[in-house]
Amino acid sequence: MRTLVIDTATDACSVAMFEDEASLAGDWRLLGRGHAENLMPMIAALPGRGRADRVAVALGPGSFTGLRVGIAAARALGFAWNATVVGYPTLALVAAMARMQAGCVPVTAAMTGGHGEWFVARYDAAGDETCAPVSLRPTEAVLAAVDDLVAGTQAAALIAARGTGHALEIWPDAREFLQLPVGFLRDDPAPIYGRPPDAKVALA
Repeated sequence: MRTLVIDTATDACSVAMFEDEASLAGDWRLLGRGHAENLMPMIAALPGRGRADRVAVALGPGSFTGLRVGIAAARALGFAWNATVVGYPTLALVAAMARMQAGCVPVTAAMTGGHGEWFVARYDAAGDETCAPVSLRPTEAVLAAVDDLVAGTQAAALIAARGTGHALEIWPDAREFLQLPVGFLRDDPAPIYGRPPDAKVALA
């Protein structure tokens, strides 16, 4: 089975293709903006122009625009190819990548959020989620991140504010998809926003 992986949840944009448990090809770029313009050419450069039996896409939390680009592309390709579409939490992949570097230890994932907040989640030494992703102010994030190891785009800032621990600056990378425990895969690729919407519906 071939799997195409799409990750556009952050300023980074990455794609990867796997044949069962073997990596065939991948690409990773730190774009900031321009995911919509870059994603499809990156996919087309993969073997077979990226065509796969399954499409896996990052669900966030992360960039609102980036999430919509990735999920929309995954759904469209899944429909066109009659492929299964699954999703995975962004912070779970970051934590899995950290555990591959640091060993099987508990890890807090800390990623840039919106409005000056950080997305934070915690995972135990086996990789299981112990605290679901939540958006916190930096001061609150420091209190919530009790693990010695912190990974993600805000890891260094959190460790500096806390004064103790080890930081791994990690961006999510579709090429590391196989490190993610399969239990995190979701059949419903709906975005994980990590915080309430900014707009509120006015009540009559």
